[in-house]
Parts: sequence; structure tokens; C-alpha cells
Amino acid sequence: MPTLLLLFDLVLLATLIVLALAAVLSPEPRRAVMLFIAFGLWLALVWARLRAPDIALAEAAIGAGMGGALMLAAARRAAHRDEAAGRDGDKRA
Repeated sequence: MPTLLLLFDLVLLATLIVLALAAVLSPEPRRAVMLFIAFGLWLALVWARLRAPDIALAEAAIGAGMGGALMLAAARRAAHRDEAAGRDGDKRA
């Protein structure tokens, strides 16, 4: 049984590292935010596995939930601003 738990922990760790790298290296802001939300939820699983349910709930609610929603709104606003700047540039040309 301990071998199975060790394997589960290694899968958790590997997935967490892959999600972190994918979020940081993503060129598209919306995709990066989605990966960040997935990273936060996965990190909540890690905290739960470490028997810290209070931190797991806080990470899921604040880190992935509220933080992700705020970042999605910021990414959407930046995309609209870039579109508006592109349309203004087209009119000037």
C-alpha cells in the first residue's frame, strides 16, 4: 500500500510541475489563466493529501476561484484593449 501512495504522490507532483510550466510558458493569456486555475485546484489536492484541509479549501477558493476569476477578467479586458488599439491603427493607415 505505501508503494501505491508513493506512486500517487509522484503523479501529483509531476502533474503539478507540468501545469506550472505550461501556465508560465503559455503565450496566450487566456490559456495561461486557465492553466493557473487548474494548477490551483491541483495544488488544493496536494494540500489535502498533506492533511491540511484548511489550506486546501483556502487554495481552492481564493487561489483558483477568486484569483482565477480576476485574472480572466483582466485578460479579457486586455484583449478588448488590444482589439480597440488594432482597429484604431487600421483607421489611421
